[in-house]
Amino acid sequence: MKHLVYLFLILLFTCKPPDQTGEQEVSEKAFESHPEEFQEILKAHGGLNTWQKMRSMTFEIVKEDGNEKHFVNLQDRRDRVEGLDFTMGFDGTDVWLEADTSYNGDPEFYHNLMFYFYAMPFVLADPGINYQPAEIFEFDGISWPGIHISYDQGIGTSSKDEYFLYYHPETYRMEWLGYTVTYFSNDVSEDVHWIRYSDWEDFNGLKLPVALTWYEYQEGIPTEPRNRVDFVNTAIQTTELPESLFNGP
Repeated sequence: MKHLVYLFLILLFTCKPPDQTGEQEVSEKAFESHPEEFQEILKAHGGLNTWQKMRSMTFEIVKEDGNEKHFVNLQDRRDRVEGLDFTMGFDGTDVWLEADTSYNGDPEFYHNLMFYFYAMPFVLADPGINYQPAEIFEFDGISWPGIHISYDQGIGTSSKDEYFLYYHPETYRMEWLGYTVTYFSNDVSEDVHWIRYSDWEDFNGLKLPVALTWYEYQEGIPTEPRNRVDFVNTAIQTTELPESLFNGP
């Protein structure tokens, strides 16, 4: 991936959600351990049980020079990303990259980044996550309730990241995601970035967004839209993708 593309990613997606590998089946007991509000959010998006039945997800991110294609096996979180001038992925053990010598990005940072943003709120039901009430904030005349999410030490590559999931007080549908960035510095941050979720559609019983909008922010509060990312050709299935798809060069 060219330097310009990598710079674009840093500006837009300055966050690395922790890797979650291994079996993702969550027992009824584990589900009941989630806060009641979070359970309602999951139900509003199709339910955790429906999510657990799925084995693979594919989607594309719209880009001017050609769509970027993403492939994920959901149970072990193996993945593959095909860009215009690179291919990268995770084979279950290692992150790999196939690109020319001009590539200077970070595949460990990016290989599953957009999957985690796109698969909210379900990825926030993964093991090793802690939930607390978040401070309510006001926007568009609505008082948005939220959940503060943190990770156990050692979970993934950025366990110091923090997330703030805000939902509509009547529908429980996820509307906002605030997040801090620790991947590049490994230092705890109080600088909260913001994404707005909208235009949800149903895919095999699960509600996923057709677009994410990054917002400008001041003093930790979103102000106005900055960049929109559109998703197309989404499919989520109960069958796995071929193992060979995730093998590196």
